[in-house]
Amino acid sequence: MLGTYRSDEELRAAAVKRLKDKRDLKAHLLAYLMVNLLFVAIWAATTAGFFWPVFPLFGWGIGLVFHAWDVYSKPATPEQVAAEMDRLRR
Repeated sequence: MLGTYRSDEELRAAAVKRLKDKRDLKAHLLAYLMVNLLFVAIWAATTAGFFWPVFPLFGWGIGLVFHAWDVYSKPATPEQVAAEMDRLRR
């Protein structure tokens, strides 16, 4: 079933893009974990006073959440696209 796609080529292109987006999100998550684990290790190996890694954990975490939102949110329906096009024409 093609759904909103006109051809198998469009469906394949959408599938390839979605798979790439998911792979990119996994790479982003891995980088987030590795870098922030390093920050926590540095914090623990030094004075272990104020937990300063909270700042990159929180700040970068916001970006990671938005990246995941972008990857897993539903695409706009044809009706939504048509409504937005009508709104822009006015």
